[in-house]
Amino acid sequence: MSAASYAVVGGGILGAAVARQLQVVDPDAAVTVWEKEDRLAAHQTGRNSGVVHAGLYYEPGSLKATLCRRGVGLLRDFCAEHDIAYDACGKVLVALDEVEEGRLDAIEAKAHANGVPGIRRLSGGELREIEPHVRGIAGLHSPSTAIVDFPGVTRRLADLVEENGGTVRLSTELTDIRHDGSGVVLTGRTATGPIEERFDRVVLCTGLWADHTAEKAGDTSEPQVVPFRGEYLLLRPERRSLVNGLVYPVPDPRYPFLGVHLTPRVDGEVMVGPNAVLALAREGYDWRTVSARDLREVVAYDGFRRFARQHWRTGVTEMAGSLSRRRFVAAARRYVPELRVEDVVTGPSGIRAQAMERSGALVDDFRITTRGRVTALRNAPSPAATSSLAIAEHVVDVVLGREVAQ
Repeated sequence: MSAASYAVVGGGILGAAVARQLQVVDPDAAVTVWEKEDRLAAHQTGRNSGVVHAGLYYEPGSLKATLCRRGVGLLRDFCAEHDIAYDACGKVLVALDEVEEGRLDAIEAKAHANGVPGIRRLSGGELREIEPHVRGIAGLHSPSTAIVDFPGVTRRLADLVEENGGTVRLSTELTDIRHDGSGVVLTGRTATGPIEERFDRVVLCTGLWADHTAEKAGDTSEPQVVPFRGEYLLLRPERRSLVNGLVYPVPDPRYPFLGVHLTPRVDGEVMVGPNAVLALAREGYDWRTVSARDLREVVAYDGFRRFARQHWRTGVTEMAGSLSRRRFVAAARRYVPELRVEDVVTGPSGIRAQAMERSGALVDDFRITTRGRVTALRNAPSPAATSSLAIAEHVVDVVLGREVAQ
């Protein structure tokens, strides 16, 4: 009997993790990764802030909560084993007024329910002991929240796939999926021409294109991915000492995105941001990159129009921050009063592939679907990178029929 063959489409951290987990579970399997770019971790994995989330915000019992908590331990151990940068620098949630202080109660309760270690409420004075330049009336400290080199993790996972007999095909873009009896045929294009391969099972980890690729496999077009760009500034090297660890706002449940925060990285940079503005293309990392097709698709979607009617004021505020550095810095200065416009330089940007229902609601939890022999990650926003190794375990269980897709 021949070994089972699997294809994983997508070379971000989730695709690499799923490919490696397939080999762990089935050492004889033939595993192939298709990635359309000429490098791994080119999009969400390589353009996020590098935070290893501890599990403060997620609804207890949800996939996000369960897989985040397991994923943290797996990721930490993986980094230690493979000598990849991982720093448990800690995080403080900063309450600026009594309303925000009250919101800390629910977050603290969720953190305890999720088993997040070391959570501690802070007075304003205790907050300043941890972060001398940060001001707030209260806080919540998560000492186990960490930062990591996610692209480094992705590359190492892919190396392990190849070391164990798998194949990683870069510059290989999926164009179609065809169910073929007991298998699946993938067609694509490469720099040298078209490609067609047959596999027993396929896993789609395609991020920004998750709805498109799932639809090719016979799944529904909903939820639809709506791309939101997050832009960052960077502290100048001489001002990086303004923070010791991660400094975050208290989430406002009325709004869909978190707001500006300060994030040290393992390379020494300190990021300020992100905002959240509608991207003008699925891979539109700046205002100059526009795709008429992508924009038409978003604007024509009932779900986005309903979302926009509900949150247009927030959208205007976020766009103002994008167009004005002074406004952007002012949002961060609420937490670090010493921060000045001249303390920052332009930083990177990323795209959040946010799945949205036709109702206009954002899909909150991870969502995985199966059509025949194709399994698709339909929604995998933060903390997906943190949870990647645990998500891979879960996805492989779904592929092998040990777990039900969401």
